[in-house]
Amino acid sequence: MSRRAWLGMAGAAAAVGVVGLPPLQREGRAAPLPPRELIRRRSFPNLVLTTHEGEQVRFYDDLIKDKFVTLNMMYSTCKATCPLTTANLVQVQKLLADRVGRDLFMYSITLDPKQDTPEVLNAYAKTFGVGAGWKFLTGNPDDIEQLRRRLGFRWANQEMDKNKDFHTGNLRYGNEPLMLWGAVPGLAEPTWVSECILFADWPQNRQKDRERIAEAKSRKASGAGRTGPVVHDHEHH
Repeated sequence: MSRRAWLGMAGAAAAVGVVGLPPLQREGRAAPLPPRELIRRRSFPNLVLTTHEGEQVRFYDDLIKDKFVTLNMMYSTCKATCPLTTANLVQVQKLLADRVGRDLFMYSITLDPKQDTPEVLNAYAKTFGVGAGWKFLTGNPDDIEQLRRRLGFRWANQEMDKNKDFHTGNLRYGNEPLMLWGAVPGLAEPTWVSECILFADWPQNRQKDRERIAEAKSRKASGAGRTGPVVHDHEHH
């Protein structure tokens, strides 16, 4: 084969190879990530945490991936929002009954990991009568701070954001595979918090739980109304 013929064949093969590539690869750019992966990279770093029961877990792999969850931040020595929010969420846990720990998981992350060891968090959970399916989490201070920011538990005002006494009392909830995420004030009426959480539930599960919550509302003698705004993100978040 002549040199000219060989070069012609090599050039043709190279051209076929380029034509066969997807457009973005031909241009030297990576293909766009799926929305679920974009959310994971932005909001759910796979950091190592420790539960109040002393178990080491990966934040994304073990706690978030493929799950329906709630998330809030607290610390054991807080005298204002935290104890009230924890007590309120215990009522939410009771309303959601056997769902918690089966296909709905609750997580509370400490803002004071140096103080809140697993033993301290375990005692805190027992004080409030926290049931199965709800984990209190601690870890490396830098990792906890990264989580706080990634999950959106922060203030625009920098001075407020530096002071954990002013931490946000919101509850985040979401269904990771469905990419549905939202937030609700942690001190809102427990029946309403439960209804908001169920917004992100699997459709086939919603009706039974809503009936249970409706019964709880009808039994409530005080007739307390809703308090505070709720935010729903159809997460492309």
